[in-house]
Amino acid sequence: MKTAQRTAFATIGIGITVLALKTYAWHITGSAALYSDALETVVNVVASLIAYWAVRFAAQPADHNHPYGHAKVEFIAAVAEGALIVVAAVSILNHAYFTYLFPRALTAPLIGIAVNLAGTAINLVWALHLFSVSRRMRSPALRGDARHLMADVVTGIGVTMGVALAVETGRLWLDPVVAALTAVYVLWSGVHLIGQSMGALMDMAPTDGTVTRIEDIIRANGKGAIEAHEVRARSAGRMTFVQFHLVVPGEMTVVQSHEICDRIETALRREMSHLVINIHVEPEHKIKPDGAIALR
Repeated sequence: MKTAQRTAFATIGIGITVLALKTYAWHITGSAALYSDALETVVNVVASLIAYWAVRFAAQPADHNHPYGHAKVEFIAAVAEGALIVVAAVSILNHAYFTYLFPRALTAPLIGIAVNLAGTAINLVWALHLFSVSRRMRSPALRGDARHLMADVVTGIGVTMGVALAVETGRLWLDPVVAALTAVYVLWSGVHLIGQSMGALMDMAPTDGTVTRIEDIIRANGKGAIEAHEVRARSAGRMTFVQFHLVVPGEMTVVQSHEICDRIETALRREMSHLVINIHVEPEHKIKPDGAIALR
């Protein structure tokens, strides 16, 4: 968990550095497209602050008021980050519109392009690192941060090409048009992040492949039991909660049924990390005729 916190904190510093570069690029050129890129980076810095807070809060152990821990706060943070992206997109569209109506010549475009590309390169390297850490730590907040930076990389490249084309052709209207296209992409990224995070807040099930793997592990390690049914799973931050009913012969002792449960739990945790498993043992008259996993 310390790794996630350190990474989130470092992202703030990276964001401030890139923001300084892109703000300077916009300032010396007056480009609407470079303005859009700089504004998106402002969102990245704010989002990084939110992500750092969320990762720290999520690391707190379970307590009386939150017996299942605090992991879901990362999804709340991701929704907030998505909302910020949408706000940035609207602001970029507004700026692009007025720049299109009242175009002006760009100043020092080559220096601005070079500085902007330097910031984009920094974002690319750090975004790839963030994706790696977020997958390893199963952190929605860090994944949201990585999406921001990767969106910034895509828009940074597009903006640079647009500004260069505007300078080369002398068609100043290309600058705000590129800014508007950038805003559309940024808007899509924000809406997608909000939708994905809201699904997790609603206790959305893991992927079909994950559920199938859980069922296969139960089937392979449930020898001695009769069946398992009502297998359910949900994700909450780093944690995946799994619960199911395990039907055993009526004459089986508590110790014997507990051994089967231990064997299944061990196999599940060996295959999948960050699991919270709840198994409800039932006698054989509780057999379900449909939808059960046969274990003998």
